[in-house]
Amino acid sequence: MNIGETIAIEFNDFSKNYTKDMIGCVPHYLSLISSFTKHFPDNFKPTSILDLGCGNGNVTAQLIPCFPKAKFTLVDASADMINLCRSQFKNYDVVYANTYFKNFLFKEGSYDLIVAGFSLHHCDENEKQALFKNIYISLKKGGMFSCSDLMISKTNPNHALLLHQWKEFVNNNFPDEKKWTWLMEHYEAFDKPTDYTNQIVWLKNAGFNLIQIPFRKAYWMYLQTVK
Repeated sequence: MNIGETIAIEFNDFSKNYTKDMIGCVPHYLSLISSFTKHFPDNFKPTSILDLGCGNGNVTAQLIPCFPKAKFTLVDASADMINLCRSQFKNYDVVYANTYFKNFLFKEGSYDLIVAGFSLHHCDENEKQALFKNIYISLKKGGMFSCSDLMISKTNPNHALLLHQWKEFVNNNFPDEKKWTWLMEHYEAFDKPTDYTNQIVWLKNAGFNLIQIPFRKAYWMYLQTVK
C-alpha cells in the first residue's frame, strides 16, 4: 500500500467530523481558510480553479460565492472527501479527481488559480519542489497560487515550542487527550512540514517572483504568489 492510499484511509475516517476537528485541532483554522478570499486583488476574477487536496471542500466553499461561474477541479485521495464535495457543490461546474495530488496530471497553462489548504505538508522537500514547478507551469500568466499550512520543519529549533503550544490548544478543545494522541500519530507518520523560508526559495526557483504571506500566526501561515 502506497502513502497516498494510506493517507486516504486515514482521511476517510477523519471526514466524519472534518470541519469540527480541524477547528479544534488547527490553531487559527477559520482565519487561515478565510484568507483564501480576503487577500485577492480587487480585479482578480479566475474562471478556472484547481483545489489540491480539497478535503471536504472548505476552501472551495470560500471561493464559490466569489466566483460562482468558475470551473473548479477538486483533487483528493479520499473517496469519502470527494463524495462530501459532490453533494455540496452539485449545482456548480466542478470536476473531481480521486487521486493523491502528487499523482495528478497537471496541464500547462490551464488554471487562473491553484489553491492548497492544509495538504502540502504531506509532501517531502523534493516533492514540494517538483510540485511548485508543476503548479507554475499549470498556471496561466497572471494566475495565482495560494496555500495555508503549518510552515515549520521538525528540525527547526522552534519546533518543540510549537508542539507545546499546539498541544495546549488541542487539549483545551479535546480534554481527554485522545485527539492529540491521534493527531501526533498521524503527524509522525505522514506529515513533512517545511520551513516557510525554504518554500519561498523553492517557489522562486520554480519561477514565481512576488511572494507574500498576508496572514501569519507563529508558523501557521497563508501564502500567495502570482505567475
